[in-house]
Amino acid sequence: MTTCKETSKVRDSRYPFTAVVGSEDLKLALILNAVSPRSGGVLVRGEKGTAKSTIVRALAALLPPVEVVSGCRFSCDPAAPDPECPDGPHEARTETAEPPVPAAGAVRPARLVELPVGASEDRLVGSLDIERALTEGVKSFEPGLLAGAHRGVLYVDEVNLLHDHLVDLLLDAAALGTCYVEREGVSVRHAARFLLVGTMNPEEGELRPQLLDRFGLTVEVRASREPSQRAEVVRRRLAFEADPEGFAERWSGEERELARRIAEARALLPQVVLPDSALWQIATICAAFEVDGLRADLVTASAAIAHAAWQGRTAVTADDVREAARLALPHRRRRDPFDAPGLDESKLEDLLNQIPETPDGSGPEDSDPDDSPPEGPGPDDPGPEGPGGGGDPADAAESTDSTAPATPDVPDPGAPDPGAPGAQPPADSKPATGSGGREQTFDADPTTRTRLFTVPGVGSGAPGRRSRAMTPLGRTTGARVPEARPGSLHLRATVGAAAPYQRERGRSGPGLVLRRGDLREAVREGREGNLVLFVVDASGSMAARQRMRAVKTAVLGLLLDAYQRRDKVGLITFRGTRADLVLPPTSSVEAGAARLRELPVGGRTPLAAGLLRAAEVLRVERLRDPARRPLLVLVTDGRATSGTVEESYRAAGLLAGITSVVVDCEGGHVRLGLAGALAGRMGAETVRLDDLTDLAGMIRERRNAA
Repeated sequence: MTTCKETSKVRDSRYPFTAVVGSEDLKLALILNAVSPRSGGVLVRGEKGTAKSTIVRALAALLPPVEVVSGCRFSCDPAAPDPECPDGPHEARTETAEPPVPAAGAVRPARLVELPVGASEDRLVGSLDIERALTEGVKSFEPGLLAGAHRGVLYVDEVNLLHDHLVDLLLDAAALGTCYVEREGVSVRHAARFLLVGTMNPEEGELRPQLLDRFGLTVEVRASREPSQRAEVVRRRLAFEADPEGFAERWSGEERELARRIAEARALLPQVVLPDSALWQIATICAAFEVDGLRADLVTASAAIAHAAWQGRTAVTADDVREAARLALPHRRRRDPFDAPGLDESKLEDLLNQIPETPDGSGPEDSDPDDSPPEGPGPDDPGPEGPGGGGDPADAAESTDSTAPATPDVPDPGAPDPGAPGAQPPADSKPATGSGGREQTFDADPTTRTRLFTVPGVGSGAPGRRSRAMTPLGRTTGARVPEARPGSLHLRATVGAAAPYQRERGRSGPGLVLRRGDLREAVREGREGNLVLFVVDASGSMAARQRMRAVKTAVLGLLLDAYQRRDKVGLITFRGTRADLVLPPTSSVEAGAARLRELPVGGRTPLAAGLLRAAEVLRVERLRDPARRPLLVLVTDGRATSGTVEESYRAAGLLAGITSVVVDCEGGHVRLGLAGALAGRMGAETVRLDDLTDLAGMIRERRNAA
């Protein structure tokens, strides 16, 4: 039997960095940041159970120890202390003109500081003792996690679940190397230079593109599909849990060797030069991949220099540029929030081959223009497999211009039979409706902006950008007695609460006699994120006149809006005889977009089943997260060909208290108004599908209302 003491022993022991099987890109990214913090940190993306946290926590043991000023809570370097350190000054001043004497130092291991997802702003950046400031006039500052991580590693597990304002503070400090705290007229600043490492599971939601860009390097981690490698992972983990100390001792030699190499690379780093040829390669690659801004160029250059030092070279080569670009560019190529990060490594290799390394560092401008290759292959040029072509048909199709004339319809022996079950006919084919109609899948047009829908009233959910709510950030609307430690002091209300009791408290000097019960915290009104539940009719009637293409385009626009407003989303579809929860409520709006794009159409319309499933999902979510208010978006033409209209109306009545929007998909010259009648039973707003993305009409409507 495993005792509590043994379990604690395993938990307190760190798995050795060198014992982790696989994850070579992740190891390299962490090592490059250990060699040069200018690489900008690492964002680790991957599915659960891929040792993301294990390998990051093992990194701190490999970092060289740091020398700090004795007694300094902000880990100042005795050789170059921060002149504005709140615990300073650290240099002993002398009465003569001689230079000041450096402060006494102490050596300690590099720290790994973990930032919990539920941490507050005070815990991250530190806080002022407001009570002492008001009563004693003392600026007493309690350092936060950023101060503890200075000159070490700051690790954020599930960084995509961290509140946006905390991520902003975190990345600002990482970029500036300084933490600023300014509240109630008191200002404190201190150095905060650290190696930032964040891990996330994309299934639980993405980071905003501008936040992704602030991470220097990114790595995608996936579990190996090789049985031998998976078996080795299990073998090592079981050995570690059986004897953590013995396991660590067996890997101590590899750990010391890796730590020695990191220290040597750090020492070599100042001697590494970036020749013009390598710089030209970096600039050309970043321009070819169409990354925004110049941060990608800077990070790639820093990572290439660190990689050269890691390899023991004093000059950056094409190999260093290749490895740096593989880690620095994938997350910067997203053009749409629903795009997955990635990098075409074959294109990267082609670019590196087109830009030869020259000993004198000359760029392409020094080459003869006549030597440049033609724009395209000539008639006599050999194809990928030599003269006459014979290359991969898929590659040929990708390289063919879209305006080229279509080839005759020749049956492809490898293509599925259009009449086979599960085959997807072209979008312009006439659909078969009814329960016997075959399934079809329609592509969506490019996403566009849509109308903004909000939940009325004032909520108290997680900070977001949709509906009004009481949040930690926003406009101050009042004051209240804090239930715990005040988050943001309301100075005027605090003074007003204490003023009537000054005489009986024996006030005799200028200071205010304050009690903890006098403290008042500010009540702020901002915006919250909501649960947006989409209920989409996927029956055969939606395939008529390409209606499903317009529906997908509109819903993708609403999903994009939910992404930007930090909502949770869920997706229910109904067709045939049932309704399916295709996407349970999640913060991963990208998953919702993927499910919607793959959504097939066909069968009857079980409208009542879709409404009942929506009511059940909302009931469960209300128990899980009572503070998050729902917004239901029903996309339907109002027809119910499976079940009766009365059943649909009864199901709609169950949703009468929910803020809802019915998107009417009915088309044609004759409209029955069934969706409008259904919306009346739900107490919902009705919006025609064509009007959902009509921004000009929306602006005119609001102007007329004003």
